[in-house]
Amino acid sequence: MIEFFFDCSSPWTYLAFHNIQPLAKEFGEQISWRPILVGGIFNTVNPSVYASREKPVAAKDRYMKKDLADWARVAGLAIKMPPTVFPVNSVKAMRGCLWLGNGAMVPFATSVFEAYWRDDKDISREPVLADICKSLEIDPEKLLTGIGDEGVKNELKANTDEAIARGVFGSPTIFLNKTDMYFGNDRLPLIREALQRKKAA
Repeated sequence: MIEFFFDCSSPWTYLAFHNIQPLAKEFGEQISWRPILVGGIFNTVNPSVYASREKPVAAKDRYMKKDLADWARVAGLAIKMPPTVFPVNSVKAMRGCLWLGNGAMVPFATSVFEAYWRDDKDISREPVLADICKSLEIDPEKLLTGIGDEGVKNELKANTDEAIARGVFGSPTIFLNKTDMYFGNDRLPLIREALQRKKAA
């Protein structure tokens, strides 16, 4: 089982979300999608993210944009970095993922990623989420009502708290067999190697 802790507000997560699916299929592995709020993780265990945004290293920032563009090209994805609204409040979108559940979560999350990172839309706005719902034949009123449910709110918080307890410090974070942790899209070659070892054993 592959556990994929994710927040749609991260560009690297957009890449990994796209790239992990064919990899899992290749090895016959199921993915447990675990929506989280990465801002809650930053606030609790990784506030250095905010410091680096306030005082970025110019050379590192330039390279990060090139690196992101390189990885996006390999994945066949278009990414605008930074989007007009950055960082974005993704709480409604992530609650939407949970409210939909595993069956409809992947197409919804895919559309949220694309709306934000490809199309430069503000995914914190309910009209944007409603348009995504309509494109997927999801009742937007039901989703926007559902994300206000206390059970959904508590599940998102519980996922985030669990991630922190398991050593997560950002998004995406991927676990194999509960304890083997990998962070970031660029660790997928290591995940492939781990799955190959498992298959060989």
